[in-house]
Amino acid sequence: MKPSMPNHHSKPYAGSRSLALTILLKIYKQQPFADDVVDSVLEASKIPALDRGLIVELVYGVLRHQQTLDWRLNQVADRPMSRLPLTVAMIFRLGAYQLLYLDKIPHSAAVNESVKLAKTIGGRNWSGMMNAVLRNVMRQSVPDWPDPSEDPVAALSIRYSCPSWLVERWISAWGIQKAQTLCEATLQIPPLTLRTNTLCCSRDQLATRLQSEGFEVKKTEVSPIGLVLEKCGKLNDLPPLKDGWCYIEDEAAQLIPPLLDLKPEHHVLDVCAAPGGKTTHIAQLMDNQGHITAIDQHAHRLNLLTSNVQRLGLTNISSVCADIMQNTLELPLTTTSPPQSRSRASLFTQQFDRILVDAPCSGLGVLRRHPEGKWLKGPDLIQQAYDIQRKILARVSPLLRPGGVLVYSACSTEIEETRHVLATFLEQHPDFHQDSVEPWVPQSAQTLIDETGCLLTSFNAFSMDGFFATRFKKRE
Repeated sequence: MKPSMPNHHSKPYAGSRSLALTILLKIYKQQPFADDVVDSVLEASKIPALDRGLIVELVYGVLRHQQTLDWRLNQVADRPMSRLPLTVAMIFRLGAYQLLYLDKIPHSAAVNESVKLAKTIGGRNWSGMMNAVLRNVMRQSVPDWPDPSEDPVAALSIRYSCPSWLVERWISAWGIQKAQTLCEATLQIPPLTLRTNTLCCSRDQLATRLQSEGFEVKKTEVSPIGLVLEKCGKLNDLPPLKDGWCYIEDEAAQLIPPLLDLKPEHHVLDVCAAPGGKTTHIAQLMDNQGHITAIDQHAHRLNLLTSNVQRLGLTNISSVCADIMQNTLELPLTTTSPPQSRSRASLFTQQFDRILVDAPCSGLGVLRRHPEGKWLKGPDLIQQAYDIQRKILARVSPLLRPGGVLVYSACSTEIEETRHVLATFLEQHPDFHQDSVEPWVPQSAQTLIDETGCLLTSFNAFSMDGFFATRFKKRE
């Protein structure tokens, strides 16, 4: 099925495809998050607002469907896309995406604009090849998909546009049917989900305000405080967001902080906290009382956390820019104490009631949000993430008081980053035992609890990201 296109002028801005190409090349050459590149390029450009939707559609469309686009192009080109210069291959993909997936773009415009882009490339003249190949894509009848019974890896890889190494891993770990579910998820356009700031309003009050301002919303099926925006304009223009009534956060992520079983008087450590989604949710669950120490080693991301904390009106969070693996780490001055009693203290002399480790991971559970990851990540990243995750858990576990709770979560589907981390931690830390998450998961989400008592949203029916979470309790 072809995606619906945003409404555009009858003649789109001439630079739309050129900017889409610029963004794609930046993503591939510099390997940042696609949304960061899209935001920065569009912010710096003077492109009309109506045409920004076309650029976003082109960029994410190519990233989501690249393997399928290359398969179609390779059938009519005299050399595979992988052997072409990156810029040339990207122009081919942009043209093919318009031809194969966008009903509202005339075929002639898709081909002609691609030829124009090809003429801007120095050196060899690629315009003739661009014209011929794209016109052959138009004329060619739709080929049959590869047969899964003959080569399941190739079949899923081509049909659902996933790298072969990842498809092979998923089939080996989960079987063909579940692997297909994971592949299909990478092609989904994720919903825009809000978490209600319950310190300001109820979910019903937030929904009423959004509807009164012309937005279409529906309640999330699992999270008791979430709303899905069905129709919205530019997010910066969303008044309840600016006023601190809500936070943009996927429904799966909203299920993690409640696993901590928080109380207003708790002292909480949030590791790898930026940009603050789970940190601020923890503060809500504590009624903006107690105290949260939020640590992240990336200053620019910690600035986002600070901004979100201020926007949401929270006062019980201290942020620390540091690497949790450091031998010494000083906490900030306690601003709520009288000046004469304020002092710096080492993190490693503290005892926390609750610790959240929302760990750095491969991010393979959120490929629908970051489809560039399909092409920029490799299998080595999984082992690297596992090594970091177990080291962080080992580092923070002594900081938890006896009887305290540690929640580990990761937006990953991979066994190494989920069950292997769990098993390794319990083997190396006999002073901890695993708790089932069942009492802290909404009734509507009980099907997301696996046989080991962990939260696993990768195979959900609610259009959520793929998260894993487990609870550890320290023995008294």
